[in-house]
Amino acid sequence: MTESAAAQPSAPAAACAKGPRVWLDMDQAQLDAAYNQAAYAPNREQLLARHVAESEAVRARIGAPRRFAYGPSEVEQLDVYMTRRAGAPVSVFIHGGAWRSGLAKNYAFPAELFVHAGAHLVIPDFAAVQDVDGSLLPMTEQVRRAVAWVHRNAPSFGGDPARLYLAGHSSGAHLVAAVLTSTDWAQELGLPGDIVKGALCSSGMYDLEPVRLSARSDYVKFTDEMVQMLSPMRNLDRLTVPIIVSHGTLETPEFQRQARDFAAAVKKAGKPIQFLVGEGYNHFEIIETLGNPYGLLGRAVLAQMKLDHQGW
Repeated sequence: MTESAAAQPSAPAAACAKGPRVWLDMDQAQLDAAYNQAAYAPNREQLLARHVAESEAVRARIGAPRRFAYGPSEVEQLDVYMTRRAGAPVSVFIHGGAWRSGLAKNYAFPAELFVHAGAHLVIPDFAAVQDVDGSLLPMTEQVRRAVAWVHRNAPSFGGDPARLYLAGHSSGAHLVAAVLTSTDWAQELGLPGDIVKGALCSSGMYDLEPVRLSARSDYVKFTDEMVQMLSPMRNLDRLTVPIIVSHGTLETPEFQRQARDFAAAVKKAGKPIQFLVGEGYNHFEIIETLGNPYGLLGRAVLAQMKLDHQGW
């Protein structure tokens, strides 16, 4: 899909004259707004509440997930929504929440799509950044270990470890991309180097430098090491799987630019890339299409996993 020429949302009107330039052509207030989805999605609270309600409705229809621990701390647990097909592929979904909020149980709304199409869906819980001294490194490590746990244990719940996929939204998309571009599965975890077969990154951040300059630095303690190691744009030589990158046309200008630039860089590096633009979707609306087999993201991940939606 290509981006429409329709007018993009404007940043909130400035109450005073524009200040010194901080990033690209933005002053501090504009940059802060560009990394604050609430400034561009007035229905944010409605949509987050709907995600919770839809997750509860999905569990009522397909049943509660199995819950497993993937690490020693209390938060290191994951939910497995199981399909009835034996030897089915597995998708691991990493939720968003600006790195500081969100629970696996509230992001179960896509599970019905995967289960009916013949795939297991795994949704891990992981630490909030404020609970790990403001560092994204432990969060990335937890996601990495959750993925490794799924690969090792997939046969125990009917999954095929040779067909493991990742998906992430918002800060979860960043964590997915960071894991894919900072992990040596063989050397660090004693696993095959190709355990992940494909990924979806929707509405994420792939260069942490402008994020570091924004108000998000109030709760994330960015360091030079973190920005370098966990900026997927800077480590594309480590990307070895086909990837889908997407954004909505009603997201903030910076989230749209991050997705465009990342997709362009992946393509320039000669890596398999599919770039999708959701016309008329804001940041919290586009991820709902992951739960619809005819939706922008639902259709794309089913194709990536070589599944259909005959069960619908």
